Amino acid sequence: MSMNALRALSIAATAALALPAFAQTESDKVAAAKTYGDIAQAMYEDSLTEARKLQVAIGKLVAQPSEETLKAARVAWIAARVPYQQTEAYRFGNAIVDDWEGRVNAWPLDEGLIDYVDAGKYGAPADDNPLHTANVIANKELRYGGRIINASVIDWRLLRKLHEVGGVEANVATGYHAIEFLLWGQDLNGTGPGAGNRPWTDYAKGSQCTNANCDRRGQYLVAATQLLVDDLRWMAQQWAPEGDARADLEKDGPDGAIAVMLTGIGSLSYGELAGERMKLGLMLNDPEEEHDCFSDNTHNSHYYDVVGINAVYRGEYKRVNGRVVKGPGLSSVVAKASPQLDTEMRAKLDKTLAAMKAIKDRAESKEAYDQMIGANNPEGNAVVQAAIDALMDQTRTIERIVATLKLKPIKIEGSDSLDDPSKVKSQ
Repeated sequence: MSMNALRALSIAATAALALPAFAQTESDKVAAAKTYGDIAQAMYEDSLTEARKLQVAIGKLVAQPSEETLKAARVAWIAARVPYQQTEAYRFGNAIVDDWEGRVNAWPLDEGLIDYVDAGKYGAPADDNPLHTANVIANKELRYGGRIINASVIDWRLLRKLHEVGGVEANVATGYHAIEFLLWGQDLNGTGPGAGNRPWTDYAKGSQCTNANCDRRGQYLVAATQLLVDDLRWMAQQWAPEGDARADLEKDGPDGAIAVMLTGIGSLSYGELAGERMKLGLMLNDPEEEHDCFSDNTHNSHYYDVVGINAVYRGEYKRVNGRVVKGPGLSSVVAKASPQLDTEMRAKLDKTLAAMKAIKDRAESKEAYDQMIGANNPEGNAVVQAAIDALMDQTRTIERIVATLKLKPIKIEGSDSLDDPSKVKSQ
């Protein structure tokens, strides 16, 4: 190395040492926020890429229905979930994501709004949802609230109109789970083995068509997939360097950005994942409370949620093409304030990921997630509870991080299943 280069390094090092600790900490937070934004952009771009592949597979299914094209569409749907689930660490704390998320990942849903169901295993119409069994695929006209909804043409406009119609969150007409239902159909197995088993002939032409309205079913599936692609494209744009999501992240300064990051991973860890998606279903032994309930893909959804939490904390995300987006993450900020606390958080993240991997491995070798949460399955219940405990434990460390960094208190989403189990209604 030349003397000039050595002199430049020496000057840079001296300047860094001369900076007050406060300035160095602020710089670390700014760098972590940039990494956070870069990872979000990459995750949503990957989600869009996989959704486009799903769109191609669904196009082939509708154009040339067969057992093979249905299977390929299902495989593409499961692959599309991998990057998307990792983005859920961005949902809480980022209003732009939380306001939008219901379009693409709302659940659970009253699938009778969309298509035929087995009435004996679906439940009676709910008083608060007159469209519980509206079956838009079979009916070109829906009567609701004293008005008529024209459903003669199934396109994106109709689906947007129907999504959460009447303010009922269970009226899910768009997103991954609407598509999932149309690919798998109802899972009629309860907590027994097996997922949904919709026949490919539900999309067949002419006399091969089963359960009627195959053409309209295909139209619905195509429209829902197009909306998913459109919605993901929009969100990827928001996380581009000049996008609104980045601007929102920066508006409250470096401390505000770090608070958003911790709110996201804390709320997903505790109220959403440990509580609403896991503990609630375990308490009720109810397969309707599992996240990917038609496809029996819940183990993957939960696992990749935790992978996403790790990506945000560690500042590293592996893209679907194998490339890695990496930079200073929350870990680098915490380590400056308390190396011991950072070590603790990393260890707890590792423990949670291992617990989720145990669920994933069990689902892929022994029994599906809905079987694990079933009654009279102490071994399966214990595997799920171990992951819940690990998620709750890492949340306590996240709360300590907030205090150590002297941030304003953040709001971590709660869940009655964790905070007040007596409020949870039994089946």
